[in-house]
Amino acid sequence: MRIEADHTRCEGHGMCEALAPELFRVGDDGKVAIRVDTVAEADREVAQLALDSCPTQALRFD
Repeated sequence: MRIEADHTRCEGHGMCEALAPELFRVGDDGKVAIRVDTVAEADREVAQLALDSCPTQALRFD
C-alpha cells in the first residue's frame, strides 16, 4: 500500500512525522515527504493514525 501526499494542502504541521517518523518527514520547505515506497503491513496502523491526524487532510492511501 502506498501513501500519497497532496502538497497543495500540506501546511507542514508535522503531525504525521511526530506519529510515524519512519514513514514521514517534513522538510525545510514545510512540505511532507513520504519516506517509503510502500507501507509494510506492520506499519499500516500507525500510518492510518498519521493520515487521520493530518489537520489539512493532505495524506491518503493510494
